[in-house]
Amino acid sequence: MAAAVEAITQVTRYLDLAGVFACAILGGAVARAERLDLFGFLVVGSISGLGGGVIRDTLLQNGPPVALTDYAYLPTALAGALLSFVISISESSWDKLFTALDAAVIGFWSVTGAQKTLAAGLGWLPAILLGTTTAVGGGALRDIMLRRVPAVFGGTPLYGTVAAAVAATMVVCTYLGAPLAGLIAGVVGALLFRVAAVRFGWNLPNGLEWQPHSRLASAWRNRRQRRNPPDT
Repeated sequence: MAAAVEAITQVTRYLDLAGVFACAILGGAVARAERLDLFGFLVVGSISGLGGGVIRDTLLQNGPPVALTDYAYLPTALAGALLSFVISISESSWDKLFTALDAAVIGFWSVTGAQKTLAAGLGWLPAILLGTTTAVGGGALRDIMLRRVPAVFGGTPLYGTVAAAVAATMVVCTYLGAPLAGLIAGVVGALLFRVAAVRFGWNLPNGLEWQPHSRLASAWRNRRQRRNPPDT
């Protein structure tokens, strides 16, 4: 039993590092689009690659973030950012050529986030929440820092939805006593789900246009129209 737990821990570490490297590359692609210098590449790539895990570990309060205690994390993020600095990888190229890798990263981080949360003794709901946060947190921090609307909030096919589904899969498999199956099913499921979402353009709906039809609502709309008449 102890050997199985140790094996799961090692696998999740390697998956975590793979996600750090790939998202640091994407952060470098964003830095190139913003025409940043080398320092900007390193900072944006590091935040993109490490941000989600740091948020997760901070919320878990189970010791310092692993990015500060495991010396493999920061060099891995810097290596990904440097690769984007040396090789021109645009955001559009990432979308076209690295969709599968991006999907795998969602799987890597969602399962590791959920697994680490369960290992810390928390329940299924925090595990799904922190699994999703691990997958999308770094990209959201990167976009906020660059004054962009985080991609997870819209404009990209089913990003956060895939992360939540993968984290839930990992939780279910862990409760069934098959965490290794959860790791495999999560990564493969993320790959299939995300690639299909990109291929067929699946997106969550935007704000609905429904308005309440009542006298009070009509009076309020008429009042606003009088105050702000449309341009002619």
